Amino acid sequence: MAEEEVKLIGMWASPFNCRIRLALKLKGIVYEYIEEDFSNKSSLLLEYNPVHKKIPVLVHNGKPIAESLVILEYIDETWKNNPILPENPNDRAIARFWAKFVDEKILQSAVQTKGKQVINQQNEELDQNLKLLEKVLKGQEFFGGESIGYLDIVAFAVLYWFQVSREVRQTDFISENKFPFLSKWIGKMSEIDAVKQSLPPRGEHLAFYRGRIEGLKSASN
Repeated sequence: MAEEEVKLIGMWASPFNCRIRLALKLKGIVYEYIEEDFSNKSSLLLEYNPVHKKIPVLVHNGKPIAESLVILEYIDETWKNNPILPENPNDRAIARFWAKFVDEKILQSAVQTKGKQVINQQNEELDQNLKLLEKVLKGQEFFGGESIGYLDIVAFAVLYWFQVSREVRQTDFISENKFPFLSKWIGKMSEIDAVKQSLPPRGEHLAFYRGRIEGLKSASN
C-alpha cells in the first residue's frame, strides 16, 4: 500500500483545530501540521477552503476536507481503528445531534457581546444549555460511554477553550457545585495523554486570550 499523505492546516489556539489534532492522535495517524496566519491567510488555505476560508482543513492525498465536524466523521470513516462515532445508527444520530447543539447553542451563547443586560441573558442561556448537556453525560464516564468518542472530542475542545478564556476574565464557568458531572468529566479528559498532547501550551493559551481581551478593550475605547 502506498504511503498516505495527511496534512492539517490549522491555528494552534483554535478549539476546532484541537478537535482534529485529538482525533488524529487517537487514531495514531501521522500527519504534517501547517500553521495558518489569520492576519495573512495563505494561498494554500484559500485554495483548499475557498468557501469559508477558515481552518481547520484536512488534506488527505491531495484532497481537502473542511469544517471540523465533517473532518471528524471523515477521519472515522477512513481509518477504522479506534472508532470515534458509535456503531449503532441511533447512537450515531444522537451523537451528531448533540455535537451540533454544542456548536449552535453552547458556542454561540458563550460568545459575549456588549451590554450588561445582553451579557446576563447570554450567561443565563449558557447555563441552561450546559444543564442540558450535563443530563446527557450523567451516569457515564464519557459521552462516548467507557472511552472517548465523537461528542467528547467536540464538546471538550469548546468547553476547555471557554474555561481558559473565563480564567483570563476571572469569571466562573463550569464549577463543581453547578455542573458536577461536566466538571468531573473535564478533569478526567484533561488527564488523558492524547488530550494533553493535543491542547495548546496552557501558559501560551492564557497569554493569547489576555492579548485578545486587551485588544478588544482598546478597540472599544
